[in-house]
Amino acid sequence: MNGSAAIATTVFGLAMVATIGIGLLSARGRSKGLAEWSVSSRGLGVLFIWLLMAGETYTSFSFLGTAGWSYSFGAPILYLVAYLTVGFAVAYVVGPALWTYATRHRLISIADIAEFRFKSRPLGILVAVVATVFIVPYIQVQIQGMGVVVNAMTYGSVDLHVAAVISFVVAEVFILVSGLRGSAWVSALKDVLVIGAVVFLAVYIPMHYLGGFGDFMTRMVTERPEWLTFPGHESGGRNAMWFLSTVVLNAVTITIFPTTVAGYLSAKSPNALRRNALLLPWYQLLLFIPMIVGATALFVLPTLGNPDLALFSLVTDSLPAPVVALIGVAGALSAIVPMSVFMLSIGTLWGRTVLGGGNGSDPRRPAPVDEGDDGVRTKRLSQAVCVVAGLVALGGSLFYPNTLVELSVLSYEGLAQLVPVVLLALFWRRMTARAAAAGMVVGLAVMTTLWASDNDPYHGVNGGIIALAANLLVTAAVTFTTPTSGTATVPAPRKPAPATAKEH
Repeated sequence: MNGSAAIATTVFGLAMVATIGIGLLSARGRSKGLAEWSVSSRGLGVLFIWLLMAGETYTSFSFLGTAGWSYSFGAPILYLVAYLTVGFAVAYVVGPALWTYATRHRLISIADIAEFRFKSRPLGILVAVVATVFIVPYIQVQIQGMGVVVNAMTYGSVDLHVAAVISFVVAEVFILVSGLRGSAWVSALKDVLVIGAVVFLAVYIPMHYLGGFGDFMTRMVTERPEWLTFPGHESGGRNAMWFLSTVVLNAVTITIFPTTVAGYLSAKSPNALRRNALLLPWYQLLLFIPMIVGATALFVLPTLGNPDLALFSLVTDSLPAPVVALIGVAGALSAIVPMSVFMLSIGTLWGRTVLGGGNGSDPRRPAPVDEGDDGVRTKRLSQAVCVVAGLVALGGSLFYPNTLVELSVLSYEGLAQLVPVVLLALFWRRMTARAAAAGMVVGLAVMTTLWASDNDPYHGVNGGIIALAANLLVTAAVTFTTPTSGTATVPAPRKPAPATAKEH
């Protein structure tokens, strides 16, 4: 191991120890119940909500995939900024609505919400299973992204598989002990490093390689114009229609993403969510920087074999080891934070609805208890599922690196089929459990058929939005053909949950 690799590896090791330490510190003096572990006892204020949800959106894909797409395709990567920004605008309305409903009935996940709304535990279990299928690939993507980042920042000294195992262990340790609050605390460290790293790269990379941002833009316009217009360069038909349909689909879907809902439900008030929805779009400006770096690599490394290495190839080529290490740690934490929240969300989905006693939607079952022996038991079941989900993703990253990652392409399209059952059902009182389940199954079938037949996008339209349209049509048809007497109603309000914990 040469001197540069030794420095980078040492910095990485210290950062991982600090990450675990921050996670453990965040749990001191906190409740040991399920509500604290899964949604921070609904006690996070604007700052920590912002840190947590920003941490979920700026992932290892932001460092690797954004630069890689910019390098490979060009303009289509702008969908990333567009859908996140539009999604936060939608969340201004959706977030407080979900928070109010879930807080009133002491619900902690989208599976809980579906079960309670329709008084149907089987439907809640179906939601949990579908959500899990489409979240596990995201965990694997983060694990593999962590491996690529660490391997690059240590100049190849730390093997991809070793880095994958380290990321899994670090994320599991602090998420099992401190839960969602630990992710929010670690996000504070991650965001300081991310903001510092990308702002520095925005100035340094174009200046170092191309003489400045003005020269960079001039060369892009004159030498690479295809990258600046839709459908981009060899992007597989990702034209303006694909862009618009993808932005609409993803913007709606992100509002009911299990990790997003975990962020909603951890807030101490609806106003904290509204303020957060106003602040988060500004964070997305940082996504333009990996795009610029990826485009710069077109001129510096025109024959780069793996586009996802565009950013770190320039970083390791032009910067001293200590700076490379700090940028690498920012990228590594950008994998660990969302990875931990994804695993926690799966554990929460399964713990109460699938493996626990339900959420009290059935009058024959008691209302959920998040404290005491029953609450601790449910929490332990949730944590066990959290570990299993992480192990499945880790195994996939080590032995089948392309299997689950291929499913991640469909993740947003699959989770979009949960929008009617989780969100629309809160506003449409007549919707039945049978209609919601039928619509979901048809939407998933349409989405899978389009993908398997290589018809996604279909004539330029994102296959997921076509599937969602079919989902809504079937849901409406079944609802309107079901006798009113058999319609599930929105359950009567329960006694409000106890006052939330003070923010820390």
